[in-house]
Amino acid sequence: MAEVWDKSWAQNVPQTFGAGPSDPIRLQDQPGTWVQVDVAASIGQLWDIVTDIDLPARFSDEFLGATWISEHPGLGASFLGRSRHPSIGEWEVKSFVDFYKEGQSFGWVTVDRANPGSRWRYDLSPSGELVQLRYSMSIGPGPSGISLAIEAMPEQEPRILRRRILEHHANMMRTVEGIKAMAEEAE
Repeated sequence: MAEVWDKSWAQNVPQTFGAGPSDPIRLQDQPGTWVQVDVAASIGQLWDIVTDIDLPARFSDEFLGATWISEHPGLGASFLGRSRHPSIGEWEVKSFVDFYKEGQSFGWVTVDRANPGSRWRYDLSPSGELVQLRYSMSIGPGPSGISLAIEAMPEQEPRILRRRILEHHANMMRTVEGIKAMAEEAE
């Protein structure tokens, strides 16, 4: 995935692209973003936190929570997430764990395993006496609320995507800062 730092928009929000990027950006580019913090906690403690699929609801303005559908939360497992956005109200989406490397990476896709509406992932890596926690996401290429908005206003696609990336980035930053505070308080 290519990483770009475009200072012309989004107040220096890092951007990623699964493909492209086009100019202007398009859903087919699978645009995304990431946040990271260094945490004074053990990898094991952070692993327990990032694999708690309901926990980000404590910090996000949009994510309301999730429940496991599968018995075991490993590779291939599924869960149902609930979110709310002022533009479209509340919704539920099925998600599938597509990356699970214990103590290192935990990721999932939404809507469809083969054609996801979005991808989300936590990565943990040692950094001296700290642990670097990175949280990343990308939109598309599959169907989602964003693809519906783009279908309704195709001329606004780049603007819709930029705004959505900004919203996700803000919620992701609140989430990793909340995780950091929880983990360091418990340590």
